[in-house]
Amino acid sequence: MKKSKAGMIAIVGRPNVGKSTLTNALVGEKIAIVSNKPQTTRNRICAVVDRGESQFVFLDTPGLHKARTRLGDYMVGVVRQSVADVDAALLLVEPIPHVGEPEKELMARLAAVKAPTVLVINKIDTVRKEDLLAVIAAYSQDHQFAAVMPISARQGDGVGDLLDLLEGYLPEGPHLFPEGMVTDQPERQVCGEILREKLLLCLDKEVPHGTAVELTKFSERDDEVIEADATIYCEKESHKGIIIGKKGAMLKKISTMAREDMEAFMGTKVFLQTWVKVKENWRDNLNLVHNFGYRDD
Repeated sequence: MKKSKAGMIAIVGRPNVGKSTLTNALVGEKIAIVSNKPQTTRNRICAVVDRGESQFVFLDTPGLHKARTRLGDYMVGVVRQSVADVDAALLLVEPIPHVGEPEKELMARLAAVKAPTVLVINKIDTVRKEDLLAVIAAYSQDHQFAAVMPISARQGDGVGDLLDLLEGYLPEGPHLFPEGMVTDQPERQVCGEILREKLLLCLDKEVPHGTAVELTKFSERDDEVIEADATIYCEKESHKGIIIGKKGAMLKKISTMAREDMEAFMGTKVFLQTWVKVKENWRDNLNLVHNFGYRDD
């Protein structure tokens, strides 16, 4: 009889390299929000993949960047804590034959914790296969990788092969999460993140990075409809006007897109109401950073 295996695997890399896209591809459904803007992920997201007798627990982390706010300090701290006690780690990079400072810092941390590290070269659909040799050579000079895996997280290429490889790093033992569970995030938190993703998608420049979402109500009615009241916080009065838009058009667009994704995730109808409030410089206010769910405990 095949013995059960389970292990924790950190996914690390610089901002915007595709960590959340890979997390969703591994799970097979959307649990991590995705945008083309850096620093989309703020918390560590736990994604659970059951495959036969094996259970993979992936930790999707914020991109390692130079922190400029209290929120930024928190995000960098999440990355550092996430690699401290894992069975393996994935360093996700773009197919560029140059090792940047964020990657060098991450490789130094991974070397210190001595977890086997797989170099995962993402976005291979954007380059020729022969160009990957130079990327592998550049990274192999700085770190002893257990393996190298080229993938396209967006297209799903190589994701199954990556799971095959990682199964060899899982220790024998009982599963860490119940069968069928895909994330440790509460449904309320996932839905709040979905709304924040739509802010990132629809808004330009500095506005979306200064937003936070708080679900003040999240309950199921007798007819199984989820009632959700959400407050969007921004840092400036001018940003509030941009989020609401002319005659409320932008807020309506954001809310409609969020509601549709929430319904897909929850598997039921969602009645969503949204409001916009100003909290000046909240990203530098430790109490507000904690209030909006960015805390270590």
